[in-house]
Amino acid sequence: MSDQAPAPRTLREIFVPARGQYDNIGDILLRRELLNWLRACGPLHVYVGDAPDGYAEGLGLTHTDVQYRSFRRWYAAALRSAARGRASYVFKPGEIQLTLIGMKEHLAMLPVLALVRARRGRVARVGVGSRNFAPVPRALMGPSIALSNVSLWRDAATAGYLGQGSIMPDLAFARASTAESSAQSGAAEVSTAPVRDVLVVSMRSDLEYPSEAWLAGVRAVAAENGLQIWCVTQVLRDDDKCARLAEDLGGQALRWNGTAHDQQEQRLRALYRRAALAVSDRLHVLVGALTEGAVPAALLVDAKSDKIARHFAAAGLYDVSVASAGLTAVDIAGRLQNLLGRRTAILAGLAEAQGELQTVRRLLDQVLTTEIAR
Repeated sequence: MSDQAPAPRTLREIFVPARGQYDNIGDILLRRELLNWLRACGPLHVYVGDAPDGYAEGLGLTHTDVQYRSFRRWYAAALRSAARGRASYVFKPGEIQLTLIGMKEHLAMLPVLALVRARRGRVARVGVGSRNFAPVPRALMGPSIALSNVSLWRDAATAGYLGQGSIMPDLAFARASTAESSAQSGAAEVSTAPVRDVLVVSMRSDLEYPSEAWLAGVRAVAAENGLQIWCVTQVLRDDDKCARLAEDLGGQALRWNGTAHDQQEQRLRALYRRAALAVSDRLHVLVGALTEGAVPAALLVDAKSDKIARHFAAAGLYDVSVASAGLTAVDIAGRLQNLLGRRTAILAGLAEAQGELQTVRRLLDQVLTTEIAR
């Protein structure tokens, strides 16, 4: 029997797209988390498209990552690597529109996926959710899903619609606050928490403006709890609405000009660490604030969307959405105050979701690094 240690295993190159909505810091949160997970599994080949420098810097790309702005060059490199039996592929996380345009990645990459699998590489899809649920796009997704070794969806509706794979919390829940260790353990110990003297507001620009009752209810709960109102821009297209809300709520505005994404994220997180409550109809404003210890409140103007409720439910967090239509200012303030009273339970739920995400990370590592028998 030889005493020699086995030769170190060569990790496959991992091809992963990281482009997204370049005016949306929420897209960075997901993609950066996935890239951080993947580095231990092999060298990264990352497609960022025509991303502005601030977006690419926000992704936290390192000198060891190979970055591509040309889709053709990235695609050709993936084919070459797959042909040599050296490639794996991981889909980008986030929301997909199941339209022909929205499904471009899932259709255009089929030749790469087939070659990767033929040469014993791995294909993974984690933290993906669907925006729409029509039957024809579902059929078109079939080959892409069939070629995947693992598919993990970020909400139950997507998993049920596509019929294959399991559910996981959204990747943005994974970040643990460095300022509040209690979020890790589920305890809300005042002695370890920062002073929380802020109520954060951020609302979508593509929906109608909040009602007078909505505004009055937010002002009332801020006054009752001694909180300063800060309206913030996490998605550039919401910036004008941010300014208007700050004026109507008698608060201050943290606005954004669309550059230096990493710096804006740090400014936002500094406010989130001071926030007792985050009021928004944007999923990743609420998730980002929660990971910094703020209580999330989806105070919805449009009650038709269940996106936030679906994604929080997948993380084991329920009843964070409030449909404001028809409610009085007193009703709204009461609902928000109730959420504030659930802070300990909500942080405990976050800790459990982060534990689930660590399990997902270990599974992904196993999928990408375990050799496939010939």
